[in-house]
Amino acid sequence: MLTEKEPRSRKARSTEQILGVDDDKLDAIYRRILTAVMEHRLVPGTKLVEEKLAGVFKVNRTQIRKVLARLTHEGIVTTIPNRGAYIASPSVHDARHIFQARRIMEPALIRTLVERADKDDFRRLHAHIAKERAARDKGDKHAVIRLSGEFHLLIAEMVGSPPLTKLMRELASLTCLIILLFDSPNVPACPNHEHTEIVELMQRGDLTAAVAAAITHLDHIEATLDLSLPEDTEVDLSAIFG
Repeated sequence: MLTEKEPRSRKARSTEQILGVDDDKLDAIYRRILTAVMEHRLVPGTKLVEEKLAGVFKVNRTQIRKVLARLTHEGIVTTIPNRGAYIASPSVHDARHIFQARRIMEPALIRTLVERADKDDFRRLHAHIAKERAARDKGDKHAVIRLSGEFHLLIAEMVGSPPLTKLMRELASLTCLIILLFDSPNVPACPNHEHTEIVELMQRGDLTAAVAAAITHLDHIEATLDLSLPEDTEVDLSAIFG
């Protein structure tokens, strides 16, 4: 009696087999590039050469393109046809909108976290602030910049909403680029003591004061930047070269 052949079972392929590298490795590359941005080691306008990055991270150019595409989608990288990918250079207009977005988003994150935070959560926040303080004491400027940005990201992560965490990561990275472009020399854009004040107010359950402190903190960061240029400044070449 003829029997119908059973379909040949197909081995499930892992992401690593399909892409040639696992998702964790792509994410690690993405995070290392973001960290370099947040530490001001990759400055606005830096060209990200695919071949060089592939060699550094020991992957192929296809994987690097995937990471760059993700960074481009988030606004951290600008891709110019026939020229390549560059670290973004946010404009004054961009900067104002980013701070506006943070003033809307961060109070909501604080309100949500205060409602659900426990002692361990506050220990994590204080431990992070201690790392910031230690980096300042050592004069490790790159670590200070990165840790200051990661403080705000940590609050988003503790809320436990992946979309909000993703958005906060983008905003924090773009803020680092903005600080690099528009910061006044020798002015600490994100003072450590203001983070401490925010956490202590949250821990006391003083929600109104904690939100007010967070907004004041963002106002202070923006105030240290030179965003006085007109929105669409046209360079007078005749005046420069005439």
